Amino acid sequence: MNPTIIKELENIVGPENVSTSEADTYVFGFDSSIHHHKADAVVMPATTEEVSAIVKLANRHKIPVVARGGGTGLSGHAVPVKGGIVLSTRRMNKIMEIRVEDLYVRVQPGIINDELNSVLKKRNFYFPPTPGSGKVATIGGMVANNASGMRAIKYGATRDYVMGMEVVLPSGEVAHFGTRTIKNSSGYQLDRLIVGSEGTLGIITEITLRIMPVPRNKALVLAAFDDLRKAGQTISNVIAYPVIPSAMEFMDRTCIDAVISAFNVNFPHAEAIVMIELDGHIAEIEENMKIIEKISEDTGAIEVRSSSDPKEMDEWVAARKAVLPAMSAMPNKASVALADDMSVPISKIPDAVVAFHEIAEKYDIIIATYGHAGDGNLHTKFLLNVNDEGAWKRGEKAVDEVYDVVRSLGGTTSGEHGIAITKAPYMQKERRDALAAMIAVKKALDPNNIMNPGKLFEWEGKILSNLRYPADVEEDGHPAEGFGDPVEGVE
Repeated sequence: MNPTIIKELENIVGPENVSTSEADTYVFGFDSSIHHHKADAVVMPATTEEVSAIVKLANRHKIPVVARGGGTGLSGHAVPVKGGIVLSTRRMNKIMEIRVEDLYVRVQPGIINDELNSVLKKRNFYFPPTPGSGKVATIGGMVANNASGMRAIKYGATRDYVMGMEVVLPSGEVAHFGTRTIKNSSGYQLDRLIVGSEGTLGIITEITLRIMPVPRNKALVLAAFDDLRKAGQTISNVIAYPVIPSAMEFMDRTCIDAVISAFNVNFPHAEAIVMIELDGHIAEIEENMKIIEKISEDTGAIEVRSSSDPKEMDEWVAARKAVLPAMSAMPNKASVALADDMSVPISKIPDAVVAFHEIAEKYDIIIATYGHAGDGNLHTKFLLNVNDEGAWKRGEKAVDEVYDVVRSLGGTTSGEHGIAITKAPYMQKERRDALAAMIAVKKALDPNNIMNPGKLFEWEGKILSNLRYPADVEEDGHPAEGFGDPVEGVE
């Protein structure tokens, strides 16, 4: 990057908050996805005014700007595929105002989800979305990606709690969208447009979030099954009864065995587990627990456990959240996010889960399936030997078929992880007739295309490119000759 521009950035935020070192530009070149591309500079502003000045400079020189929160994105959102500036929000981490009497909190984008909830809990309130990465995920990243988590079935996603926001537009102008009121019918809901835009339309510098009272009571039902379809059908049957739990989680045998092996969790050995959480008044919880237990048994559960003990429930939930690290510990395999975040109508969960396992058998790979099945959001992790060219190629073909199944069931490419790079080709197929409208909005707000360029509808090519693994990739996205070079730390 031009030394003059670096000097201007240093003048805006201070020399200590700008880096072009090899180490920093490399590290800030990847997130939690399979992708990587080195940044030209890393900049850490502390105020809206500094963000505005950075963006004005970038827009003037047509330099890409990629906002970065906690780097927990699994699809390549914070990967600067066109180089340029990675704008880290780590210094913008303040809670600016808490108004429990008005049901809102105002925060900067760099505040960590769990840290925010730790403060709110002291007042018996919380921000309900619960991503698995909540210990490190920032609120700004959650808004930009419309994150949710295991309790979306009852409490919704991040978009349902965003009341207003401050945004630095691609021109560098500062705009305020939304309100601090529960109701708002005053013009275009532009705050909703920014939610889920993945940093392509502006930089979020402040968010007003609706908050909710912390539920006083909780209970969990854990049902084990010897058949995937029966497990999936139980989820649909509970919803249709109707009972709306606060969470419904699904794990297949691969996930169950992984957490038992890695963390010695006291889970049943089964083909699948469904974990169902209830919250609210004790009498209602107890009644619904009996209903769920009976539905599970009638649908074919081989074992049903129930608990209202906080310690035991925490252990069960922690085990479910430990699926990803547990699979990462499996010998001779790496857990790879290829097709990992699809959503289908709730009644189609049995069909989806069975189809994914059939695809895995067809291509001789492991596709572990788990997720927030109560709202139809399934996660799949491909377990591959990343040094094996054939495994990657089989995995890529399997991904195509997984998303063919998802679309055929009336589902969508991403439920909560977003699109960015990894899922861009499949979103483009799914939303073919909406792409022109998306492109028009992007061009209107960002004519110089500086905001996180090359993502979503702009991504071209296959998903196996810009890999964080030390492998060369040809232009068509397939691994090039020499793919099998050793990867440090992978056996």
